[in-house]
Amino acid sequence: MGDPFPRWHGTTIVGVKKNGEVAIAGDGQVSLGQTVIKGSARKVLRLAPGGHDVIAGFAGSTADAFTLLERFESKLEATPGQLQRACVELAKDWRTDKYLQKLEAMLIVSDGSGLFVITGAGDVLEPEHGIAAIGSGGNYALAAARAMIDSEKTAEEIVRASMAIAADICVYTNECLTLEKIGT
Repeated sequence: MGDPFPRWHGTTIVGVKKNGEVAIAGDGQVSLGQTVIKGSARKVLRLAPGGHDVIAGFAGSTADAFTLLERFESKLEATPGQLQRACVELAKDWRTDKYLQKLEAMLIVSDGSGLFVITGAGDVLEPEHGIAAIGSGGNYALAAARAMIDSEKTAEEIVRASMAIAADICVYTNECLTLEKIGT
């Protein structure tokens, strides 16, 4: 028989870097099994440790993601203006710390110049084409954004359109967006 405990399911987060602008958007749906628990969760945040703006989106367990975001903020404070180094330091801790290893979440982060995906496997990925997407609807949003990246659309317009497409396809993604951007 199936799992007796319903599982928290997905979200969609997409980030696009284009022409000096980075936009990251996430949907607001939180599901438990086949039930929508909340439709307006905020999964994209602006962090400003040491005066350096950073935006971050998360997919996965909310409590786990906030634990990781707190740790990430401390890494940013320790390495001001060095986003990639802070990402690598977080990934190393996440991979080696027995407590952090159990956390189930992924992050997309940007300071306006870099765009990275951080995973619990110790990966810090700088995606091709300036597009990153995670979560249950991530592949739909990624495909949509890749199709639009060479258009005249801005990064913000691309993430909005990509999220709308993902919400039309993925049952764990809704159209209630949180969007943060840096640049232009």
